[in-house]
Amino acid sequence: MGQFAFARARASSFILASSALVACAKAPPPAAEPAPSGAEATASEPSHAEPRERPAAAQDGSSSAPPDVATPPAHAGRSASGVAWVVLHHGAGGDAAGPDARVLVHYTGWTREGEMFDSSRQRSGPMMLPLDRTVPGFREGVAAMTKGEKRRIWIPAELAYGDAPQQEGAPSGQLTFDVELFDILIPPATPEDVAAPSAGATVTPSGLAYRVLRAGTSTDHPTDGSRITVHYSAWTKDGRLFDSSVQRGQPFSFTTSQVIPGWAEGIQLMTVGSVYRFWIPAELAYGDKPRYSSMPAGQLTFDVELIGFE
Repeated sequence: MGQFAFARARASSFILASSALVACAKAPPPAAEPAPSGAEATASEPSHAEPRERPAAAQDGSSSAPPDVATPPAHAGRSASGVAWVVLHHGAGGDAAGPDARVLVHYTGWTREGEMFDSSRQRSGPMMLPLDRTVPGFREGVAAMTKGEKRRIWIPAELAYGDAPQQEGAPSGQLTFDVELFDILIPPATPEDVAAPSAGATVTPSGLAYRVLRAGTSTDHPTDGSRITVHYSAWTKDGRLFDSSVQRGQPFSFTTSQVIPGWAEGIQLMTVGSVYRFWIPAELAYGDKPRYSSMPAGQLTFDVELIGFE
């Protein structure tokens, strides 16, 4: 079915196939619930982080552990939380990813004993990961990286899955990752009026509220039978971004029968090229107590751009 915010019975939008980085269900596990909160990604690259002789990088696609897999070298950078790292290859510069970005990466992970437990390089290609859904140590380490950078990261057990993971298949103890960062997708800014409709918003008889952020380029509206393509970002009432096609870089196509009632109503108000902000009450979304724990509860706020329909 469609993306997270809209499918009536979808369990999660963050389907990360075979990723051991996200809160575990199996080895390597997909994301089910947000990773537990941990150290913030505040580490910056210290002047001593680059060794005179860089450590050997594991071969692309190889399961062989690097020689320093068990212990960070003396010249490694270290954060206050205990995450250690060395830069294997400098990036092209620019801003670091930050803790809330989605990142396109290749990675390989080993236990302290040198056993590889997961590698995107042994699958079809790089993976897009939402950093706020990864284990705290991985989030912190990758948040400080720039595009094109390759980094080795040592994550203490308490910022990974612990010494005795509760979830089946999760690797235990200190974990070591080689990560290559290809791209960074920054989350859209939270609207100032995310919590409630702003002055001048229109409220329909159903309780749906909306405001036109940009007028469209036509007079035609989609209908129940239309195949509709949009870009969107979605927040809970407290300002938490829970889904965004903009951040994924991939428009979403659907029909009105596939989406929540507030969407089915609101989309038909729009014309091609327009951008609307919708405040959807709980009864037109997933309710105050959604059927699935991964679904957002209460009022939801969406910024939607209508790209086209047929």
